[in-house]
Amino acid sequence: MQKASTMLIFDRKLHAQRRARAAAGFEAHDFLLRRVVEEFADRLMAVNRNFPLALDLGSHVGALTHAELPTGKIGTVVATDLSPAMVARGKGLRLAADEEHLPFHDGSFDLIASALSLHWTNDLPGALIQIRRALVPDGLFLGAIFGGDTLTELRQSLTEAEIELEGGLSPRVSPFVELRDMGSLLQRAGFALPVVDADRIRVRYANALKLMAELRGMGETNALIERRRTPLRRGTLIRAAEIYQQKFGLPDGRVQATFEIIFMTGWSPHESQQKPLKPGSAKMRLAEALRSNAKPQRD
Repeated sequence: MQKASTMLIFDRKLHAQRRARAAAGFEAHDFLLRRVVEEFADRLMAVNRNFPLALDLGSHVGALTHAELPTGKIGTVVATDLSPAMVARGKGLRLAADEEHLPFHDGSFDLIASALSLHWTNDLPGALIQIRRALVPDGLFLGAIFGGDTLTELRQSLTEAEIELEGGLSPRVSPFVELRDMGSLLQRAGFALPVVDADRIRVRYANALKLMAELRGMGETNALIERRRTPLRRGTLIRAAEIYQQKFGLPDGRVQATFEIIFMTGWSPHESQQKPLKPGSAKMRLAEALRSNAKPQRD
């Protein structure tokens, strides 16, 4: 049951339906997911250890099990997704499960990876706490979610079109977490050694309508609780596409869409991990360090 203190932003049942609708043709729209998994693989290559049991959380059709992750790094993968139709298309051990209510005991996994799913949770801090608890001590979490700059062009175009033609606006594009907030969220959830960075990807489409079709294929369309319950009017949709073309059109006639992907890395705490230095324990004063590292400047 959803905690009463958690503000509901997303209709999770509707989002599951959106993912189910996208499941059959998802591989034709999974380019961002494949990019994220390749980044996960690169990061795992830098970790000098193995992960006997891993959880692919919000797996779509099986992000980790379909990826060519480093040989020998990962043993068994358990895949979960909010949509039974999505997870059914995967391979290996899999089950339908909600990221907001993980059905696993504490200390179950050596690695938990979540690629482009957690941004749909109503309680992201709570989901991160559950992930940390499901890890063994010194277990690794790799996550990727859409950040605040994602679809900024579409958001602006829909807003202007609705205000112009309908005299008001309704939320059409999901709110996304900001990069500057993600590190503190990991710390609040109890992760050690958190690292957060972002990758901004700009994708070209024939027009805004092609972008919207792509979002449907990804299962990433509007599931906001406060959304307008009537479909977007045809005239408003056409006007939004015109505004998009005017403001974000490229010289070749195509349009550009921004996707910001925030990557997260964190470890379940363990006594063997490196600890931050205590305040005042530095051996050199800051002023001395700055003087010793100064370099000549050229005009």
